[in-house]
Amino acid sequence: MKVLVLGGGGREHALAWTLRRESGVSDVLCAPGNPGTAACARNVAVDILDPAAVTGLVAAEGVDLVVVGPEQPLDAGVSDALRAAGHPVFGPSQAAARLETSKAFSKAFMERHGVPTAKARICATADEAEAAVRAFGAPVVVKADGLAAGKGVTVAATLDEALEAIDAVMRQGAFGAAGSTVVVEECLTGPEVSYFVICDGVRGLPLGTAQDHKRAYDGDQGPNTGGMGALAPSPLVDAALSARVMQTIVEPVLAGMRAEGHPFAGILYCGLMLTPDGPKVIEFNVRFGDPEAQVVLPLLPVPLAPLVLAAARGALPLEPLPPVTGARVGVVLASGGYPGAMTTGYAIDGLEAAAAVPGVTVFQAGTRLRQGSGGQAQNEVVTSGGRVLTVVGEGPDLRAARDRAYQGVARISFTDMEFRRDIAAKYV
Repeated sequence: MKVLVLGGGGREHALAWTLRRESGVSDVLCAPGNPGTAACARNVAVDILDPAAVTGLVAAEGVDLVVVGPEQPLDAGVSDALRAAGHPVFGPSQAAARLETSKAFSKAFMERHGVPTAKARICATADEAEAAVRAFGAPVVVKADGLAAGKGVTVAATLDEALEAIDAVMRQGAFGAAGSTVVVEECLTGPEVSYFVICDGVRGLPLGTAQDHKRAYDGDQGPNTGGMGALAPSPLVDAALSARVMQTIVEPVLAGMRAEGHPFAGILYCGLMLTPDGPKVIEFNVRFGDPEAQVVLPLLPVPLAPLVLAAARGALPLEPLPPVTGARVGVVLASGGYPGAMTTGYAIDGLEAAAAVPGVTVFQAGTRLRQGSGGQAQNEVVTSGGRVLTVVGEGPDLRAARDRAYQGVARISFTDMEFRRDIAAKYV
């Protein structure tokens, strides 16, 4: 089987790495990929937001399966174009992807279908949003409606902080058109869990659980980010809780999407808050998370390629997947200043030394190759984004996995490198 992975971040490196290790996969392409994916896939240059360009690449290369990594190609209709051309693709349609690409659609959908979530108001003007904030009181959550690279959510501890977020998003245009509408909602309390389900349009199979660390700094302080680290599986999810999530959240979502004419086939990532009243949805994503993919995928108890191909064809197996064994902890190494202003282009030292540590895998995200000149090294890997690497440790339990991850981190360095030192600490 020849597989094309769309995207170029840490999640896509993890997908390509997982697929290339499977006996049923003969070739992996990654578009556009990164220096890390080049070690396990053939990187190809294509505009992944151009449905015609992606469809043309798939036809020219004789690709058997397309796995869409990030959300932007789904929003651009790439999966629809591939399906229309008869190519198997793992990723929901543009309409079904609105569960992630529009917070307003997702919130209204959950209300229509009785999915437990926070009380909220959808606001089309700044004045309306400010009135909603004052009605809810602090703490309160302000969410930009559209895609904002994981940075469009403000959990405001005070009214002033919420009002500043509304001003930045709706008046100053911090996220462009993505912030023309905002969702203001009550602030739920409880631990957060990431719950992954593979879906074929009718059925869903639980695939794994994780816990992300969203805040930039130790102790869950600082601004929200796309994720500074993750652990898997979540120690908070047992069989009873998993069954409850499937019954009260996943099954109503799948039934609701079918009823509204947009069957959901792909990964449904349920971001949950475990409240005193039970699990409630904070948000949905419609693809593997990042950095959650880097810790969930290595734990899969079955090969990934035949599973996602079955989902793409609407024919998931009827039996549940075997239980996960072992644990993974991933630590994100970020550029200084992330998620705000930052400088990139710094050489990364220690990639090979970290990967040589037993039980450590390094997934690349915000990296690029810099061609050397003079005394510089040729094809030097340098930083090119906010989240640069995810260093993943494996072990029989979270403690061992965490120890290995930080052993790998200790061998890597680049100018202004930042990372959290407490990933998974509270669970070991």
